[in-house]
Amino acid sequence: MRAENSLEQKLEAMLTVALEPITAEELADVVDEDADVVGNALRQLRSEYAEESRGFQLAELASGWVMQSAPDVAQWVTKFANRDVSHRLSSAALETLAIIAYRQPISRAQITALRGVNVDGVVRLLEQRGYIEEKGRASGPGLPILYGTTELFLDRMGLASIADLPPIEEFMPPVETANEIAEELFESALELAEDA
Repeated sequence: MRAENSLEQKLEAMLTVALEPITAEELADVVDEDADVVGNALRQLRSEYAEESRGFQLAELASGWVMQSAPDVAQWVTKFANRDVSHRLSSAALETLAIIAYRQPISRAQITALRGVNVDGVVRLLEQRGYIEEKGRASGPGLPILYGTTELFLDRMGLASIADLPPIEEFMPPVETANEIAEELFESALELAEDA
């Protein structure tokens, strides 16, 4: 059992009420402790929570440490969170965000080409919400803005870095299935043309 007002107890209390991820340095400043000592204490807490199979875990994200629900209880947390709650991003915004996440840095024109529809409004929305930001400019006519994801995006996705995104292949059908779909669509188009 931990001593009252131990470093671990203080860290747990602060992380429980923190609205955003907080760095070990920021926590160290509050508890008047060395950042390395705080970092070690956070890693120890993370290990303890994992060993105890708690309903929450301590995660180190791109912008700091955060308490979050454990992955093995995700289905119940999702069920709880989705009760009478409208989704905050439309499917168009989510599709655009996925394209940016996997293809960054990318321009609006490239996103539009991939989606097949104008994405100016969606890109503005994602930028206003802080999920994407300007990462530079492309060489070429007009020097178009190149977009990429932000730390806020990583935090919301529960990722430490963009490299932690699941492989895109997990979301795509096998080549054989894609070829079958293309053949079916071609045959349907031929039938429609013959009937016309």
